[in-house]
Amino acid sequence: MPQVLAICCLCCLLLLPASSRAEPALSVTEAWARESPPGSPNGAVYLTLHNRGKVPDRFLGASGAVATAIELHTVLMEDQVMKMRRVDAMPVPPGLPVVLKPSGPHLMLIGLTQPLRAGQSFPVRCHFEHAGEISVDVTVRPPEGQRPSGPAPHDKHH
Repeated sequence: MPQVLAICCLCCLLLLPASSRAEPALSVTEAWARESPPGSPNGAVYLTLHNRGKVPDRFLGASGAVATAIELHTVLMEDQVMKMRRVDAMPVPPGLPVVLKPSGPHLMLIGLTQPLRAGQSFPVRCHFEHAGEISVDVTVRPPEGQRPSGPAPHDKHH
């Protein structure tokens, strides 16, 4: 009988790591920023938030060494003019992705500590009311309509 109990305990211990590796309820994907124009002191980060849990959460903002401040912004139309406004938090409901995108909600990088160059990446820590902190790598993309610097694979003529 003691052997059966020992085998049952061992099986339970083997199952623990598998359950601790389960996908987190909240995740951050598709994090990117546009290359900054020469001399630009600011930038923006765009990303997608996924809440696969059953409880709503709130995105409180982000932090990182890429800028002196990172603010959560929304964009609204006032008198036929698009304006950015800082917000303290953004709801992240279960089951619906929250997309931060150009001309929409975004993370504003204020006081860049270095220029954002296409092909590089930088870390940002996203802060949530319930999920806590989630670190993500942000990929820098070239400005729209441009490709990254360097020759493209099809630029070589034979």
